[in-house]
Formats: sequence, structure tokens, C-alpha cells
Amino acid sequence: MSTKTIALPPAKNFINGHLENGLSKTLDVFNPASGEVIAKVPLSGKGELDKAVEAAKAAFPAWSSQTLKERVQVFFRFRTLLEQNLQELTELVSIENGKIYSEAKAEVMKGIELCEFACSLPQIVNDEIQEVSKGVECRTSHCPLGVVACITPFNFPHMVPLWTIPNAIALGNCMILKPSEQTPLSAVRIAELLKEAGLPDGVLNIVNGDKEIVEAICDHPEIEAVSFVGSTRVAKIVYQRATSNLKRCVALGGAKNHLIVLPDAHTEMAATNIAASMSGCAGQRCMAASAMVGVGKIDHIVERLCEVARAIVPGDSLGSVISKEAKERIERYITEAEEQGAKVLVDGRNTTVKGKEEGYYVGATVIDYVKPEMKIAKEEVFGPVLSILRTNDIDEAIRIENSSNYGNASSVFTQNGKMADYVMERVSAGMVGVNIGVPVPREPFSFGGWNESKFGVSDITGKSSVEFWTKLKKRTTKWNPEAWTNWMS
Repeated sequence: MSTKTIALPPAKNFINGHLENGLSKTLDVFNPASGEVIAKVPLSGKGELDKAVEAAKAAFPAWSSQTLKERVQVFFRFRTLLEQNLQELTELVSIENGKIYSEAKAEVMKGIELCEFACSLPQIVNDEIQEVSKGVECRTSHCPLGVVACITPFNFPHMVPLWTIPNAIALGNCMILKPSEQTPLSAVRIAELLKEAGLPDGVLNIVNGDKEIVEAICDHPEIEAVSFVGSTRVAKIVYQRATSNLKRCVALGGAKNHLIVLPDAHTEMAATNIAASMSGCAGQRCMAASAMVGVGKIDHIVERLCEVARAIVPGDSLGSVISKEAKERIERYITEAEEQGAKVLVDGRNTTVKGKEEGYYVGATVIDYVKPEMKIAKEEVFGPVLSILRTNDIDEAIRIENSSNYGNASSVFTQNGKMADYVMERVSAGMVGVNIGVPVPREPFSFGGWNESKFGVSDITGKSSVEFWTKLKKRTTKWNPEAWTNWMS
């Protein structure tokens, strides 16, 4: 399907319900699939952030005073608009991120599911009430924090903003969104559609920028909480800086997800799931399979995996990576592993797509006989590259998994239920699976890893996010002066 039929929204700030150019310098925004410049995004400074925070502060009293049931009505209407504009939103993701159409559509569909969860919050977030002593009642209620912020990455420009916007805003907060400067267009359409759905001006504001605006968000005295999704290196910095300024922060970092494959695994299911996991979204997702740990005789699975990988066609069933720099970095990992003795079974280097010769493509790549000490075995490649490590011992496979600094996801491929449980109990990862390449929980279950894949408490989606975006108020009341009195009353 064509991805050039829509009018692109302007890459502007969105403050108090209005698009603004910003007062700062700009940065080119590229279509990664073609290498074309499609927009210029403002690199905002502290002044623009201050203006957005003031708009959010002004909107907060009226917005937070509404009931939760009243606030979620906006998201019922927003969900309808997402469905009505599905093709436009899909094409927009594909243009600014480089995803193939089917992957971009899946991203928008996931955004609809996230919106549906926010619509269900009145049935989930309930006050707890108890008569704790005769005539004395205690009650807890979830209260919004105030002005909050989310900082989102390039790899899911539509979905990741919707990890936070619906829940945080439905719970009564007003938000500052800082999208990736590489993919700012989907965020603008989200803001426009929310306004069309009836969200009051100032409740959601978008401030574009780079490192400077991220630091300003972490430092701003009137922003109460920050969520972040990106690399582990930056996640650590954001978490430390935000919390040092006495803010709540949950910061999701990178990953090195290991799929442990046993000889009894269903060959076709394992090969197709692993290939899809490592190559989906061009490998640019924190849930991608980047390391396969084969236990024992798994050559038959590797052979089928390579057949599946060779059938993945760049520009057709495989999208581009985000930039020229990303393409060069990914190819350096492959070359270095080969020079260190690993065997490249399927080689995606030097890939070009006819008609899109300036696009940033890396073909699906499978590398066998990778050693745990190699750089490619330890670091997040963030491309369609699978490293295969081999061992004859299941406990050694688990040790390889657990030696990683990361802890986002892990899966085991086997037809033995007892062995699956054995692995799931022992791997150090926040999201685990059996015979599934991308073990992402669905709503209402929350998303979040362990170790250096996540910093902070609570998760960023699902029920767990309610605790992050609200604070508890505890009320104790007594109306009966004749009630018997004890030490509790």
C-alpha cells in the first residue's frame, strides 16, 4: 500500500491547544525508507518549556476537578477517531519511522488497545473504604500529581506516547510530551485528535527538542513526574537527574533479550517466531530477539531459521532502520563479530532497495558461533540481527542470559512444560515467555523489565501505572459522638 498519500502534519510544538513554530533552531526530519527530508522540527529551549508548563498548570484545576468517569469520555471519543483515521495514522508512522505498512498498522492498533484500557479506569481505580472502629471510617482515593512529562523514543512514535498519555491524563494530570526529534509527526496528530475529541486546551502540550529540553524537563520545579523510554545510557541519566530534583521517575532502557532454544522445540514454530522477533520493526524494539542460546543439537532449527530469514525482503517485509548512522553502526557489529570468529549465515550488510537507494536498510542477519565475551553478544545492536550462542547445558544457557546487565525479556522454546517452568523461574527478566518470540504482556498487564532495562518503581502501562501517575489521599472520618471510643477512635 502506498505511504505517500497523506498530507504531513507540521513538526511544531503544541502548546495550550495551538501549534507553534518555536523560537529556536530546527533539525531536519528524514523519511528513513527513502532518505528524503520531510520536515523541520524545532529544537526548543527552556522558554518554550516554561510556556507549556504554565499552560498545563492553568488547565489542571478544572481538569482534575472532574470525576474520572467524566475525564475518560474524551478517550472514548479519541478511540473512535483513531479508528476513523487508521490509514492516515498508519502511513504517518511508516513515513517518519520507516516501518512497513503492516507493522505501522499494528502499532496504531496497539495504541487503540491502550486507549481502551484508559477507558476502563473507572472500573479499575476504586476507593478503598473500611469501618476501622465503631463509627470511624477510613478511605483512600487516588489523586493526580499535577503537571507530568513523558519523553518518548523514535521506534514507536505513535504507540509509546499512548503508553502514558491516556492513563496519566485520564487520572487527572496535565502532561508535557517530548517526542523523539527524529519522529515528531505522529505526536502532533495525537494532540490534534485529542483536541477534536474534546480534551481541554493545556491538558496536553508538546515541546520538541533534543538533549537540552530533556534536561530542562528533569530540572523543572513544577513538573512532578517523568516517564522515559530510550537507551539504558540515557535512561540512567534521566532517572538520576529527575529523582535528584525530587521527581517521580520511571525510565525504561535497552535490552539484550535471550531466546533459549532446546532440541525438542517445534522446528517451524521456533524458526518463524525467532525470525519475526529479531527482524520485526527492523529489530528496533526493546523486545526484539537479539541473542539465541541453543542448547544441544539444534542445527535443524538453525537451518530452518536461516531459510525464513533469507525470505525476509527489505522494503517489502522488512522496513528501514532509523538513520544512516544506525545502519553503519549495525553493520560494524556484524563485521566485528565475523572478524572475531563468528560465522555469518545470513548477511544483511550493504543492502539497498530498488527505487529507494538512499534509504537506510539492513537485511535480516543471522550470525552463528558467537561467544559470550563478544561485543555483539553483550550490547544492544538495535537492528535485524540475531546472534546464536551454543551450549550443551541448560543451566549454562540460563547463566548466559543472567550475565547480561539487561533484563527486559526472555523466552524458552521447548515442548517440555517442566523445562519451560524451570527456565522461566530462573531467568532474570521482567517479561518471560514460552514458544513466543516477543513476550509482551497485553493490557491490563503492565510492561516493564528488570535490572538495567528499567529504573524506578511501578511499570509504565497497565494497572501498575495507576500507582505511578497518582498519589493516595487517606481520609478518616467520625460522625457519631455516642460511638464507643477506644485507642483507634
